[in-house]
Amino acid sequence: MAVCFAIPRTLRWLCCALLLAGVMPGGLHADWDFSLISRRAQALYGPLGTGQQRIDAWQHLLATQKQLSELEQLNVVNLFFNKQMRYEEDIDLWHEVDYWETPIEALWKGAGDCEDYAIAKYFSLRHLGVSSDKLRITYVKAVSLNRAHMVLTYYASPDAMPLVLDSLIDAIKPASQRTDLLPVYAFNAEGLWLPGAKGNKKVGDTKRLSRWQDVLKKMQAEGFPVETIN
Repeated sequence: MAVCFAIPRTLRWLCCALLLAGVMPGGLHADWDFSLISRRAQALYGPLGTGQQRIDAWQHLLATQKQLSELEQLNVVNLFFNKQMRYEEDIDLWHEVDYWETPIEALWKGAGDCEDYAIAKYFSLRHLGVSSDKLRITYVKAVSLNRAHMVLTYYASPDAMPLVLDSLIDAIKPASQRTDLLPVYAFNAEGLWLPGAKGNKKVGDTKRLSRWQDVLKKMQAEGFPVETIN
């Protein structure tokens, strides 16, 4: 069965706030030219320093892990970004209250906050061949921390209990075992979902979501092909 949660009254405003947040891409079938991407990144951000090593490691991962099973890919990608990045608040890293990084920005800095981990994992798994309808970026309340948080969730089938890829822990666990997380909403290329008593409900598309649109524009500027970010 799909995981079901009620949304606390105090968090319902966050579902509306998503309409200002971002839009997910469709297929990621085009090849990525990392030589071009690195050149563009240096032109945009300046010398990449140790970030180049992290970007090279990402390229190697994407080139060598395509033959793994999806569950193995989940573990490889989850551990890669959990180890390559450190958690840092947007206000300290970017001097902005809420800044969504591209994967290149995340690896250049070697840091980011929760949505940056989820975004980078999403793009990586999509490029490895995982279907977008199996992946959702999920906004939750981290109960023990009493704060908003974001994770990537994986559905083996539409009605499956999702697995949670989290920056807080390396272990990938079913959502039923993550009682410390209270889902608020989820989104992917196909739309926006809200949890409810009868299961997750699709409530709309994500075409007007501006913060994710900014991520896609930045990725295009970094040299990712148009097919990747449509």
